[in-house]
Amino acid sequence: MFDFFAIYSYTLIMEKFENISEIIKDNLIYYRKKANLTQAELAEKIHYSDKSISKWERGEGVPDIHIFIELAKLYGLTVNDFLTTSKKEKIANIYFSKIMITMMAMISTYALFILAFFILKLTLPTGETNWPFWLLFIYGIPGIFITLEIFGSLYFRRTLLHIIALSCLIWTTALSIFLSLPNVENVYLVFILCVPAEILIILLFTLLHHLKKKRK
Repeated sequence: MFDFFAIYSYTLIMEKFENISEIIKDNLIYYRKKANLTQAELAEKIHYSDKSISKWERGEGVPDIHIFIELAKLYGLTVNDFLTTSKKEKIANIYFSKIMITMMAMISTYALFILAFFILKLTLPTGETNWPFWLLFIYGIPGIFITLEIFGSLYFRRTLLHIIALSCLIWTTALSIFLSLPNVENVYLVFILCVPAEILIILLFTLLHHLKKKRK
C-alpha cells in the first residue's frame, strides 16, 4: 500500500514538473522572439552559452534562478512570468472561453423553447387548442440570435458579428410572423419590410466602424 501511494505521489510530482517545464520552454521561446533576438544574440546579452539556451528551449532543462532574474530584467518581466502561461496564450484561452459561453447561452435559449413545447404538449389535453405548438421551434431561432447579439455586445464588439446577428434576427422574426399568420392576406409583405431594415443595419454598423477607426 505504501509503495502504491509513493509511486502515485511521485507520478503526480513528475507530471507537474513536466507541465511547468513545458510552460517555461514555451515562454523562453515566446519572449525571446518577442524581443527579436536570436539564441546567439540572447546568449551574448546574458553572458551564457547559446547551446544552453537551445537546450532550455527544447525543454531538456531549465535555467538557474539567477538566469531567470537576468532574463526578467532584459525583457522587463518578473520571474513569475516565465512560470505561467504566456499572455498570448491567456488571451487565446479567454477568447475561447467567451466563445464557448456564448454558444452555451445560445443552445440554452433554444432549449427553453423546446422545453416549453414539451410542457404544453404534455399538460394541455388533446384537442383543447388548435394552436400549432411546433411554432415554438421556429420562435426559438430569433431567440438564438437575440442571445448572440447580447453576448456579442458584451464579449466581442465585432461589427460583422452585430450585422450577422441582427440580420438573422430580422429575417427569422419575419419567418415567425409569416408562419404564425397563414390566413392573413399579403402576410408575405413582411419579408419586403426586411430589405430596408437589412440595408439600414449594414449602413449603421459600417458608419460606426468607420467612426471607431477614425478615433483611433
